[in-house]
Amino acid sequence: MSDENKLSAEIRTEFGKGFARRLRAAGKIPAVVYGHGSDVRHVALPAHETGLIVRYANAIITLDVDGEQEIVFVKDVQRDPVRSIIEHIDLVSIKRGEKIEVEVPLLTEGETFSGTYMTMSANTIRVLVDALTIPEHITVDIEGLEDGAQLYAKDVTLPEGAELLDDPELHLISVTANATSDEEDEAAESAEAVAENAAE
Repeated sequence: MSDENKLSAEIRTEFGKGFARRLRAAGKIPAVVYGHGSDVRHVALPAHETGLIVRYANAIITLDVDGEQEIVFVKDVQRDPVRSIIEHIDLVSIKRGEKIEVEVPLLTEGETFSGTYMTMSANTIRVLVDALTIPEHITVDIEGLEDGAQLYAKDVTLPEGAELLDDPELHLISVTANATSDEEDEAAESAEAVAENAAE
């Protein structure tokens, strides 16, 4: 991921809302870099390139600051709630081989048994993984699950090297009989019965 996402950052020495507005008007985003006991550094990032990268969860970036490169993790992206523009970004410096805690999106694969539907009570799962091999998502197999089936965090197959941080009993998925289908079947049977009586 870090090999794909590269950004040049400028050190900034001015602060405040007024400066931040001018920075964004110039096509840049204010950000801070921290971690590993180093002083917090205030930087400016190119808005367009940064926006493309942070569309994805848990982005890793190789940051060039005054000719020196470091790997950073996108910890937080603050957006204007009305205009949806990025107002500020928090970046955490990481090292190769380091493991970090992340929330990874869950995706389902397959279809539950005919006449049932699935409900997800959690859309992400919290894991400890190598910072440079964060999965884009974790797949949960629901193929053929029947009415009453329940899946928990402990049931998820994690990528190699990943460690579950959520409670193993965290509820993720329920499978329930499709009441609407049952009602439609009953209605169809009733209609058939009425038609047969009318024919007689």
